[in-house]
Amino acid sequence: MTPQNPSPISAPFGLASVEQEIARACKEARRDRAEVALIAVSKTFDAGAISPVIAAGQRIFGENRVQEAKAKWPALMSAHPGIALHLIGPLQSNKAREAVALFGAIHSVDRPSICEALAKEIAVQKRNPQLFVQLNTGEEPQKAGVAPDEADAFIASCREKYGLPISGLMCIPPVNDAPTPHFALTAKIAARNRLANLSMGMSADFAIAIRFGATHIRVGTAIFGTR
Repeated sequence: MTPQNPSPISAPFGLASVEQEIARACKEARRDRAEVALIAVSKTFDAGAISPVIAAGQRIFGENRVQEAKAKWPALMSAHPGIALHLIGPLQSNKAREAVALFGAIHSVDRPSICEALAKEIAVQKRNPQLFVQLNTGEEPQKAGVAPDEADAFIASCREKYGLPISGLMCIPPVNDAPTPHFALTAKIAARNRLANLSMGMSADFAIAIRFGATHIRVGTAIFGTR
């Protein structure tokens, strides 16, 4: 079902509230605000909802589907230079060409077929999107991602077999779990693999994620409203 888009006032107000909470969380964690990138998750929302958030100063946006992003973002990016688009949803191998062309970061590297497709397109297009390995920290069968005990080998394969410059890790804790252990585990795996970036934390738990070292937080509902 297509959600109702928020008014031009509500989305910027949501953005401002999120920014205040990020600043507070960074202060409590004794971190510099500049260390945390806010990804405004705009999936399912159209240009009418997104434009006021861009006007309010937001420049990094996240989308779940390549085709949806391809339909709405080229015009927005042409009208608003400096936008960075992140793919935060699952990627199919046959969409790798479009993903590499459109996105500045891909947060869902999770299997060899994706590694192979991305390596090919990165070489052909001479583009270097930031790449995150997605972990399935809860080992949920319905969810994409690499199991924690397979993460080290997978990261090594990304680097050595496919030549992919992995930037960091991404995780989505199970809905009914406390996020803390999942964030801690993700940070631990990143540290031992010398990965600087952590994509973790959403509307309900991004302040906790910041405490555990998140460098990228993915916030949709708190900015745009309920989908």
